[in-house]
Amino acid sequence: MKKVRIGIVGVGNMGFAHAQNILAGKVTRLELTAVADLDPANAARVPQVKGFKTASEMMASGFIDALLIATPHYDHTTIGIAALKAGLHVLVEKPISVHRADCERLIAAYQGREKKQVFAAMFNQRTDRYYQKIRELIRSGELGEIRRVNWIITNWFRTHAYYASGGWRATWAGEGGGVLLNQCPHNLDLFQWLFGLPTTITAECAFGKYHDIEVEDEVTAMMRFPNGSTGVFITSTGEAPGTNRLEITAERGKVVYENDRISFTRNEVKMSEFSRTTDHTFAMPPVWDVTIPADGHGGQHVEILQNFTDAILDGTSLLAPAAEGIHSVELANAMLLSSWTQRPVALPIDGRKYERLLKMKITESSKRVKMKPAATSVTRVDFAKSLGR
Repeated sequence: MKKVRIGIVGVGNMGFAHAQNILAGKVTRLELTAVADLDPANAARVPQVKGFKTASEMMASGFIDALLIATPHYDHTTIGIAALKAGLHVLVEKPISVHRADCERLIAAYQGREKKQVFAAMFNQRTDRYYQKIRELIRSGELGEIRRVNWIITNWFRTHAYYASGGWRATWAGEGGGVLLNQCPHNLDLFQWLFGLPTTITAECAFGKYHDIEVEDEVTAMMRFPNGSTGVFITSTGEAPGTNRLEITAERGKVVYENDRISFTRNEVKMSEFSRTTDHTFAMPPVWDVTIPADGHGGQHVEILQNFTDAILDGTSLLAPAAEGIHSVELANAMLLSSWTQRPVALPIDGRKYERLLKMKITESSKRVKMKPAATSVTRVDFAKSLGR
């Protein structure tokens, strides 16, 4: 195979953007040969290639070697499983699924196919050179042991018009959540990519605080990690102008990433060592003020598409293996679960319990509002039983 023939299912905002990048020749050795969308008008946005109504028709056509899934969230699981079983290489948009149980189903469909098929996720923020540099600082040991992480990511401002632009938006049935499932999967993926997974999460979510929606548009979460360090994650779609500030406190000092600048206030002596050894009561370790250079924000979506293509044709290692997508989904699920139950949640969560609770949210929503729920694998269950009571 000299080129990869790819099809896109879901030609909405992101699907169309991916199509334009591929058609413009920005990804070498990747050829767009088909698209599929239930809305013929969406498929017609890409007249250069064969259009299909359903993913199944496109997968059976022989037109494609790989599939890019850019549909509403719940369909990521069902279409992804079908595509893997059809022998296609698969690249799925974020989140890879709505909840942990569906992530497990999707990942299980890939087991045993690793040598023949490539399965990746569109975590394009992993190509950002700033986050790559921060990860290098952590992994190299330059920062020493991390003691606290604080990420305020509230510059995801969205208007009422945004949420009114599609009936599936900001609903339990359509998206499976709000800011955590739509805007923040990239940040949650980066969070675990940089720092690993916590052992417990306690979160307070506000549902429809700033908008007329049923899902979360503000989240404040506190996490505890295996070494006893803590993390705080704050996000919202209702604050303007908002903030994007990542602060890391470690033995070797403090790193702050904000406004395209990484500043490292580096302790000459590890803070715990200095505290134990100094005779002075109000002393602080001497520091160096360092600016860490980074070469821009990387290739983003195009770089992930190129990496996916190179993995298929050359065996290149993936920047974002789809199996790692379960971690960001679990963080989002745990934050919602903690807020719903008003108690700390231990990781890994009980995926089936969360699935039952989510289904109850969908059922309750359907009773209040006449809407057509998106296809989902969750099952009906009595709410008391879903809480384990």
